[in-house]
Amino acid sequence: MPIRAMGFDLFDTLVALDFDASDITEVAGRQVHSFVLRLHEALRERAEVGFDAFMEAIAEVDRTEGRPRCKEGREFPTLERFESVVRLLGLEDPELPEILTVTHMSGIVEGVSVLDHHDELLNRLGRRARVGLCSNFSHTETALRVIEEAGLRPHLDAVVISEELGFRKPRPEIFRATLDALGVAAEETLHVGDDLRADVGGAAPLGIRTAWITRRVRDPEAKLREWEGPAPDWTVSDLAELEELAEE
Repeated sequence: MPIRAMGFDLFDTLVALDFDASDITEVAGRQVHSFVLRLHEALRERAEVGFDAFMEAIAEVDRTEGRPRCKEGREFPTLERFESVVRLLGLEDPELPEILTVTHMSGIVEGVSVLDHHDELLNRLGRRARVGLCSNFSHTETALRVIEEAGLRPHLDAVVISEELGFRKPRPEIFRATLDALGVAAEETLHVGDDLRADVGGAAPLGIRTAWITRRVRDPEAKLREWEGPAPDWTVSDLAELEELAEE
């Protein structure tokens, strides 16, 4: 059956996410990126909380709330995460979680880089098939900002973000929501992503064809040998290779 729609992961698929290794420093025996220090600085402007206490609160919230939700395939929004951190620190500052969220997301955006050919590539693919975004991300506003600033939003017929939906890949709900938004059936859709478990393992059981992009995968052959789930229908090193699939 011809491919009538393509769904794409966001980070390390449509855009790259990198953090400069030279921007990592040691604080209180921890190796941390500068945007983590900016988070703590934003906190210290509102309350006297030491770096270790802050990091321990984040780790505790991730352990007791974040990991259980992730295991169930439910999203843990960034704002809720920092609300829990602030509460655990015993602070009464209703504005602080939003301040921490904005600071954290600014650091994420700084790590985004855009592949120059993706703009025109999505434009060409969109002439042959409907194009959608199906992304795990804990802050919808930032995901939308990324695709807008990358110039990709005009090429997307549907945008589905896990924070808004509540479910993360590989849960079937997020793929079904993408199919519904694109108005297509599973068997006429291709999902493209860099994560075997989330992207291939989530889409394939629904009958969606899959393409695994390995541009950022260190050893694709080793990863496939270790992977016990469904094999991707195609493996590509660059999204430009999808043009041949769209023609089949």
